[in-house]
Amino acid sequence: MKFELSEKQLGYLMVAPALLLVIMITLWPVAQSFYNSLFDYRLNDPSRSERFVKSNVDLERYANDFFYLSRDLEGLAGQAPNQDVADAATKISKDIEAYHEKLLAMDGLSEQYEEVEGRLASFTAISDRELKYAEVDKDFASDYKDFLTSAEKEITTLSQNSEDEAFKTASANVAGAINSSNRAIIESNFIGLGNYSKYLQSERMWKALGNTMFFTVASVGVELVLGLLIALLINRVFMGRGLVRASVLIPWAIPTAVAAMMWAFLYDGQTGIVSHYFEQFGLIRDASVLLSTGTGGMFSVIFADVWKTTPYMALLLLAGLQTISGSLYEAAEVDGANKWQQFWKITLPMLKSAILVALLFRTLDAFRVFDLIFVLTGGGPANSTESISIYAYITLFSQQNFGAGSVLSVIVFACVAIISTLFIKFIGSDLFAGRSSR
Repeated sequence: MKFELSEKQLGYLMVAPALLLVIMITLWPVAQSFYNSLFDYRLNDPSRSERFVKSNVDLERYANDFFYLSRDLEGLAGQAPNQDVADAATKISKDIEAYHEKLLAMDGLSEQYEEVEGRLASFTAISDRELKYAEVDKDFASDYKDFLTSAEKEITTLSQNSEDEAFKTASANVAGAINSSNRAIIESNFIGLGNYSKYLQSERMWKALGNTMFFTVASVGVELVLGLLIALLINRVFMGRGLVRASVLIPWAIPTAVAAMMWAFLYDGQTGIVSHYFEQFGLIRDASVLLSTGTGGMFSVIFADVWKTTPYMALLLLAGLQTISGSLYEAAEVDGANKWQQFWKITLPMLKSAILVALLFRTLDAFRVFDLIFVLTGGGPANSTESISIYAYITLFSQQNFGAGSVLSVIVFACVAIISTLFIKFIGSDLFAGRSSR
């Protein structure tokens, strides 16, 4: 039986490699962020600076610390001011030695430890992660860390109760070495969906998401109305139309960071022209409220965004207007339709695809807003203008909490995916169905 592919199947087969490539490029960063979000992953904490599914020992650090720790504990017992202190130091030394022997008794770890020691002795850096870290039993790692914590506290207490300065100095060195050895034993920082549970209950996260949604709806809604009016205006034939079109696009051409800095000066409570005239016209009670209050801050960023991106909306809608045949309006005039009827019966239905594209692009762009708010208000005052992208940036880079920051990044991706799906399903489906029926 001869197998034949339909024209549609052949089409899908031809574009399949490109689709797979696009999916891989698009989803790989998201998959990486989702993987990071499953860990308590923090660059500012050495014990959590990497992702560990199981408990591990940093053999490079541990071997270096243990060499000095075993030596210093023996010396501490000899410097003890009395026999009780000497016995306590000796007991800690023996217990640490016992834990050390248990560690080396684990499968294959003794040979790995010897190789690490050899490299340290020759002052060779260990760049091989497989050599540097060794997996250990979870219960052993937990017990060893608990013991080292209690041993450090005991040594510190012995030092505080002694008046011998030499013993205090030696005790401080030993306590530091114990603390460093403790940090060399790394417990698993895999927490599964714990980060999601934390942030889905976070008031700040929901506030940032609410700020983002309000900013998106308000700015895009105003831009759609103004953009449509401008597009209708510059679509008409009049003297100087080319100059007007070029002038309209100037705000959109200005880099967002530069525009935000410009508006920060215009909104300034002392020297800002915009804030001054808003106060004179009675729109605000005081010139300083635009950047010093939550309501004023949100209005400021929306107003600045509308000024900057309305030309982009107008440009997309103008492209759609120019695809509408003039013969439709001529026929409507013959039938007695006025301008308002022509707008509702011809312009808007024929402009539906352009409106869909414009809304989709601007909604996604507005939802991911970062630079405008970051430069203009920094998310303030009191996080009243903080968007979800700014919150993710602060968590990721300022706090260096990659696990939590990745959760926020995944939330942003999920929201963007939902927005795109809703646009295509509830707006685009009617458009495509209308085309297929013609």
